Amino acid sequence: MTFSSKHISIAINRPVEDVYAFASDPENLPQWAAGLSTGTRKSGKVWIASSPMGEVTVEFTPANSFGVLDHDVTLPSGQRVHNPLRIIKNGDGSEVVFTLYRLPSMSERDFIRDAAMVEKDLRTLKALLEG
Repeated sequence: MTFSSKHISIAINRPVEDVYAFASDPENLPQWAAGLSTGTRKSGKVWIASSPMGEVTVEFTPANSFGVLDHDVTLPSGQRVHNPLRIIKNGDGSEVVFTLYRLPSMSERDFIRDAAMVEKDLRTLKALLEG
């Protein structure tokens, strides 16, 4: 089974390495990813995030030189959601690309709402990094 998806992206006028370093640090999530986290704490190899959905577990892909920041979020219901996130070169700066999947249980209205939250989070990331 595959899901319909939407790629949400934003250009950031900072080098890929800077954007990756900031965005890959789970302790920075509350500063820019309000849709996912208002606070984080480490628990073994995973991060626990206080989110608008309740407490969620976040597992990130290992650090890499390819700009891959995929992460799996386990919701309070136990459902696990894969979230592809990439930081890619865009001229002298970066492009941050998030893939939002519409899960079978998600209404069109919820999908649109989630996309708007992701867009807001990416705009916040841009504002923080561009100062």
